[in-house]
Amino acid sequence: MSFTRRAALASAALLMVAQPVLAATPAKPAVAAKQKAVVSDFVPSPEAIKAHMTFLADDTLEGREAGTRGYDIAANYVAAQYALLGVKPAGDKGSYLQRVPLLAFRPSGEGAVSVTGADGAAVALKYGEDYLPNAQAQAADLAVEAPLVFVGFGVVDATRGRDDYAGLDVKGKIVVMLTGAPSSIQTEERAHLSSPNTKRTEAAKRGAIGVLTIPTTSGEKRRPFARGLNGMKEWRITWRDAQDIGAIRAPGAPALAQISLTGAEKLFAGAATPLASILAEAEKPEGAVKGFPLAGKIKVTLKTEIEKRESSNVVGLIEGSDPTLKAQTIILSAHLDHIGIKENAKPGEDRVNNGALDNASGIATLLEVARGFKNTKVRPKRSIVLLAVTAEEKGLVGSDYFATNPTVKKADIAADVNLDMPVLLYPFTDVIAFGANRSTVGEAVQKAAGRVGVGLSGDPLPEEGLFTRSDHYRFVEQGVPSVFLMTGFQNGGEKAFTTFLKTNYHNPADDLNQPIDYQAAAKFALVNYEIARELANTPARPVWKKGDFFGAAFAPAGHPSAAK
Repeated sequence: MSFTRRAALASAALLMVAQPVLAATPAKPAVAAKQKAVVSDFVPSPEAIKAHMTFLADDTLEGREAGTRGYDIAANYVAAQYALLGVKPAGDKGSYLQRVPLLAFRPSGEGAVSVTGADGAAVALKYGEDYLPNAQAQAADLAVEAPLVFVGFGVVDATRGRDDYAGLDVKGKIVVMLTGAPSSIQTEERAHLSSPNTKRTEAAKRGAIGVLTIPTTSGEKRRPFARGLNGMKEWRITWRDAQDIGAIRAPGAPALAQISLTGAEKLFAGAATPLASILAEAEKPEGAVKGFPLAGKIKVTLKTEIEKRESSNVVGLIEGSDPTLKAQTIILSAHLDHIGIKENAKPGEDRVNNGALDNASGIATLLEVARGFKNTKVRPKRSIVLLAVTAEEKGLVGSDYFATNPTVKKADIAADVNLDMPVLLYPFTDVIAFGANRSTVGEAVQKAAGRVGVGLSGDPLPEEGLFTRSDHYRFVEQGVPSVFLMTGFQNGGEKAFTTFLKTNYHNPADDLNQPIDYQAAAKFALVNYEIARELANTPARPVWKKGDFFGAAFAPAGHPSAAK
């Protein structure tokens, strides 16, 4: 195994410096009200966590953007830590690294969109005013012409008896749909149903050959169409398959363009139902918007700039002790990447987005939990996979690659616990496990947190649909019961979290100059260690709860994680 010289030297230094202090300065867990902490067999080290974060959030790594030298240094550092701990390589070909071939793509020019009405007259839509083109991961040049069908929100949800395609023939046609989903739908489920991936999949199932989106009135207020102009030069990222083709969902029904409300008026000219009436209905909680064929057809011509890039996930394995259960794996995941260099920084201004809390803190926690398992006498019964993923900031790309192409048997992945941006700025007394109420993983989290004297709180931000917005969700899409863990809102947590989001999130202020509480960091590591131990040793494999929306969607009857 070859590591960068910097990573290898830093790893050796950390081993020499951190080990003597492990017993001297243990974490000081705060016992939650009416709970009694149990002494664990593992004493996390605040100093070790600080050492990891100090390296990973250093300016030298230039913000750890996926596909850059800085990220590669960080990946080699994590691999070096696995090696020092004696964690088994579980990447490609006996390595700790799993190659993740990336594909970057962005619009090349403005493209062209024109609408031909029922009278045969063609009207060209205006770039930046009526439409913005969508870059294509699978084709540098794309031209498509077809009739248009409006499909409302384009939502299909069997659990609610909803099918926006009912009675519509979209085969060989381009569908026009509203962004989002009706507000009456539970927020996490709404986030899933609102996803372009979900919507295009439903369109493709019915034979559509392309998708155009238009905003709702409230959606336009939240994110004005004009703001999208600024993102036209930004690269989008996906992974590429063995044929070097960009991996996208439902490639048969690609996203072609975003249409503004002004452009939508041109698409709906002469429609049986005026656009204003459609938009008004869409704002109602049930959003009972009916679809119908639109007059005429549309022609879309797109050009895309495409680049191949390379990155890697870092994968280690702690083998289980039980002859039967060790075949099953508990994934502990955290994203290693961040957003790199600030491009529009002023002269003399800090340009490096160090990502100390997003997510050097999660990776440091992962490494400290690994040390806990390697230094304790009793091995876990199930095996534990330590997974540091790339390109989370680009759309959960590295986790999607691993979940789709795992280096362990996919059917034996029993659960995922994801660590993303724990805000370690205060002495937390509770944790939040997004998705805990959806599977028996939540029961394990509650037991484990209770052993440390930490409470398990409900989702304090239900309107954000956070269960669908971090790396664990790529495992959910493979049917794996999963949770996303972060520090809670009690004991000053709400203020710390909201202040961090307003002032430091995704900017250079997320660095080591923040008042990071390394004692709290050690306690967070202890909570995660106990969660992993609980999941690894519980006799019953984690399963989705009966009737859960996501369990039904991704783990149908017969799946190893289906509700029993």
